[in-house]
Amino acid sequence: MPNVFITDLVLRDGHQSLIATRMRTEHMLPICAKLDNIGFWSLEAWGGATFDACVRFLKEDPWERLAKLRKALPNTPIQMLLRGQNLLGYRHYADDVVRAFVQKSADNGVDVFRIFDAMNDLRNMRVSIEAVKKAGKHAQGAISYTTSPVHDIPHFVELAKGFADLGCDTIAIKDMAGLLTPTVAYDLVKAIREATGLPVHNHSHATSGLASMVHLKAVEAGATIIDTCISAFSEGASHPTTESIVAALAGTQYDTGIKLADLEEIAEYFREIRKLYWQYESSFTGVDPRVLISQVPGGMISNLSNQLKEQGSLDRMDEVLAEIPRVREDLGYPPLVTPTSQIVGSQAVINVLTGGRYKTITNEVKLYMQGRYGQAPGTINQAVRDLAIGTQEVISCRPADLIPDELDKLRNEIEDIAKTEEDVLTYAMFPDLGRTFLQERNAGKLTPEVLLPIEAKNTNSSTRFAADEFRITLHGETYHIRLTGTGHGSQTERPYYVSVDGVTEEVFVEALNEIEVSADGSSTGKAKSTSKVSTSGRPRPSHAGHVTTAMPGNIVDVLVVTGQKVNAGDPVLVIEAMKMENEIQASISGTIINLFVVKGDAVTPDQALLEIQPE
Repeated sequence: MPNVFITDLVLRDGHQSLIATRMRTEHMLPICAKLDNIGFWSLEAWGGATFDACVRFLKEDPWERLAKLRKALPNTPIQMLLRGQNLLGYRHYADDVVRAFVQKSADNGVDVFRIFDAMNDLRNMRVSIEAVKKAGKHAQGAISYTTSPVHDIPHFVELAKGFADLGCDTIAIKDMAGLLTPTVAYDLVKAIREATGLPVHNHSHATSGLASMVHLKAVEAGATIIDTCISAFSEGASHPTTESIVAALAGTQYDTGIKLADLEEIAEYFREIRKLYWQYESSFTGVDPRVLISQVPGGMISNLSNQLKEQGSLDRMDEVLAEIPRVREDLGYPPLVTPTSQIVGSQAVINVLTGGRYKTITNEVKLYMQGRYGQAPGTINQAVRDLAIGTQEVISCRPADLIPDELDKLRNEIEDIAKTEEDVLTYAMFPDLGRTFLQERNAGKLTPEVLLPIEAKNTNSSTRFAADEFRITLHGETYHIRLTGTGHGSQTERPYYVSVDGVTEEVFVEALNEIEVSADGSSTGKAKSTSKVSTSGRPRPSHAGHVTTAMPGNIVDVLVVTGQKVNAGDPVLVIEAMKMENEIQASISGTIINLFVVKGDAVTPDQALLEIQPE
């Protein structure tokens, strides 16, 4: 038996940290047989952002992914990351949904459940742990490690003792941002072992450059399991390299029992696979000791850079990294792990891009300020709380105590398209996104985002690549479009020849604006406007009554109707931007005279979304 066990993260946290969680199941399955023969303690393959990415971007059924991986890995336990009462979503769910989700995850192949809470609030993990034990699976209580004026070793030891009291089988130290130092790791592992007697599993991102030393000191202090990642997806915002750690411990009292040569073919396979995802690579996922100040975790940094790139603001990453610690302090020093990393990160982005701190406040920050995510570790900035929720009540109970059973309600809402209980749970995680996914799946129209060919990678030119064949859906009808050629015209006006469902058509296109694109293919955010109407057909904002959005996103709710009177500051729309929902307020008091959007519309800051006639 080895003295130290390895959990490899290449199927989940490795690609989440480095390529924004974009690896597809088809690129995992061919190498599973070799992964299965290594002798890993477990393979982390599910949970975290994978569920979201499958549904949102890859158009894969995440439950099918789990079942396929279970079949392909018969000898190795599959591990998942579970966000306690948040499960895999961004809100707290009723206890009946938590129990059902855990049971179905176990039924479909999860053996080890790593359970954490972004606030380290034990109340938010109790039901999940109980459900895992009832399912006969391994419950691992995870400490979300962070540093702040209110976090120290005695604080974390008390949390570990709480996990032991709840019946956890092991305790994980989840150092999601790479903040652990070797000396602290030694002291923390030793203290937890002495206080609980439970095996300790160490997880430390390599972002700060300290993780390999942290692992060594952790095992010297008594940690028996450590997280690493195959070299093709290791280091930087990811984790220490599996091959390197195996080599470092070989022949010592901490020998892993893994043969280094057996790992080489796996590494070579994933090196080739990673090349396919070049468009999701980021210059912000390497070793960066600034994380010791910003505390942005590895899984967040690649997604954050991708989101800023989509909004043409990648050049403002340093401003966002500087703003994140300030927002975190305002919120009472929550650990930066999903969903609080997303809550803090998105608010920091909004603070930077809108040109004013808390000029726009996300709905999630408002819920956080109400206590809906649990007890904040430190003191919340009262001025920011007042801005967010005014005089609304702050709760002190376990947030889920206020949520009635909701599984039957969810079943009824989705019964027209859900085929299984797993479908219901997919809808529960992401209602609008899940419904659309299930509808497209049932209609056989799931289309993943395009992986650009490797040949398109050219950072030394401004060459652009765009789809020339695609489907569009308009008023419920879907058309198959293929671009067959273009005619001659002016700089802004040109005929295009297209095939629409096999019928050749000529369409005349007039460009209304131009977006400047940099050499790496990202938008610079600079637009040349040639019209008073945006490319969507909505008017451009021209007076105070035109309500706009500060960030690009999708309309998830329209809260007003034409003819309705509103006061300045009243919520009129809800937009999803960067996976967070934000209320858009009335700009002036008056009467709604025009609505230019409906639920589901994609919108940008250069568009008027509705119009208010002043009183």
